[in-house]
Amino acid sequence: MPERLALFIDGANLHATARGLHADLDFRRLLDHFAARGRLLRALYYTAVIEGEEFSPVKPLIDWLDYNGFSVVTKPVKRFTDADGRSRIKGNMDMEMAVDLLELAPRLDHAVVFTGDGDFRRVIEAVQAKGVRVTVVSTLKTQPPQIADELRRQADVFLDLADLLPEVARPRA
Repeated sequence: MPERLALFIDGANLHATARGLHADLDFRRLLDHFAARGRLLRALYYTAVIEGEEFSPVKPLIDWLDYNGFSVVTKPVKRFTDADGRSRIKGNMDMEMAVDLLELAPRLDHAVVFTGDGDFRRVIEAVQAKGVRVTVVSTLKTQPPQIADELRRQADVFLDLADLLPEVARPRA
């Protein structure tokens, strides 16, 4: 029986990792790569969005993902003024991703988590305690590395995105 798996993609983190590796990801190829390895139950992509902007650079990607097999989880960014009076935006999706990981765990054999954020170490430990194998995808091949050491150690498998690029990157023109 093929293993039941799901992808959990921290959009901002994956974007930064791919940019650090000078690569453009082909999300169709990424989906196909993992679908070939088991029964892909969900491919979740998490990103914050700026509401009210006429054009958001992430909007075409979100639309494409939404129509092509991904479940896109968004929330609006929060605008705030920092201590120096500068306007800032914040759009952290960690909690949404952590809750979904925990909620889907009983129906999964394998979770593939695309992030290097060490804040996910504890939720991955909790998911593993429920019997789910966890692969973390990030990279050690940038300066500085995109993966937190504690997250890499917690994962059952660490997959370096750099090694996956021949399978999931857009070919260079």
